[in-house]
Amino acid sequence: MNENTLSAIKRHVAREYPREACGVICVIRGREQYIQCRNIAENDGQFVMHHADYAEAEDLGEVVAIVHSHCNLPPTPSQADLVGCEKTGKPWVIVSWPTGQVHEFLPTGYKAPLVGREYCHGVLDCYAVCRDYYKEVLDIDLPDTPREDEWWLKGKNLYLENFEAFGFVRVDLQDLKIHDGIFMQLCSPVPNHAAVYLGDGKILQHVMNRMSSRDVYGGWYRKCTVAVVRHRSLL
Repeated sequence: MNENTLSAIKRHVAREYPREACGVICVIRGREQYIQCRNIAENDGQFVMHHADYAEAEDLGEVVAIVHSHCNLPPTPSQADLVGCEKTGKPWVIVSWPTGQVHEFLPTGYKAPLVGREYCHGVLDCYAVCRDYYKEVLDIDLPDTPREDEWWLKGKNLYLENFEAFGFVRVDLQDLKIHDGIFMQLCSPVPNHAAVYLGDGKILQHVMNRMSSRDVYGGWYRKCTVAVVRHRSLL
């Protein structure tokens, strides 16, 4: 990354502060250039790059790095950053503001742990931990469906609308077995939380703004359950 590129990044980061900024570094006709993108995340401490802005950058040239800022925090990658870097398969650059510290890192094959991962909606959330469980434990691939913040309050019903297309069928709660998915309705008009049954009365889940964990399945969680699903390969 040359000095002109870094200067352009820092100007953008400073303008957006205290909201996270994001953009990409492109090679356009043999020259490196920073292209700023819109951050459409609803949370100031997170970034979600506008898909149209990224597509426009790709039309201009080759995207060679993903950039975003950390506000009032060091440029150390979070678990969500490491996961995002793996998904893109490209180098990432983090600029801390207002210190101006820069950290660059590459994909290394990182996988977030099933237990103890940090929460970041759309990247490391309840659906993500379920998806990763099915892949790591059962080698079942589930789609990484885009999901906006608080989709359950915006007329969406993602779990009930998609579970059949993802290869699951509904089963009775009384027939609950290991690896079953559990849909819960937590302070929401529709099911908005998912967990995986681990057997022995335990579930794997990732509750909003907490670390993912193995928890006892009973009490409030059982009362909030609205559906149990099983992958067709396990029938």
